[in-house]
Amino acid sequence: MNRTVQTFVSGTHTGVPPTYEMLKEEHEVSVLGAPQSSAPMTTTVINIHSETAVPDHIVWSLFNTLFMNWCCLGFVAFAYSVKSRDRKMVGDVTGAQSYASTAKCLNIWALVLGLFLTTGFIVLLGFATLILYQTAIKSMQEGRGHL
Repeated sequence: MNRTVQTFVSGTHTGVPPTYEMLKEEHEVSVLGAPQSSAPMTTTVINIHSETAVPDHIVWSLFNTLFMNWCCLGFVAFAYSVKSRDRKMVGDVTGAQSYASTAKCLNIWALVLGLFLTTGFIVLLGFATLILYQTAIKSMQEGRGHL
């Protein structure tokens, strides 16, 4: 290696022993050398994508298929979840994310619609039971009044 020591002598420090900072600067210049060019340094950044976790929502879809399958939304969501899992196994992350997003949307709609319709059905069943009970009470009272 070609190392040359460059000494810097300024007119103000003539005859004064060098300080630690001056010696350190001389050492850095001798080790690093003078800058080669005044052009700005360019850097290259390489992004390496690691395994991206793509949720396929298959358990949620299976739950909706078995319990909240109003209008077959749970079954369709299950089909998209399986397609998402297949795309993930092949290595197509973009396709897997697309199918997973559709499955998630269908699962949300299946769950919301299922909860509303189930709650509505229970409320309707309660009102029907109440009306039948009141009708039965009236018919019993009318039957006793005629005796």
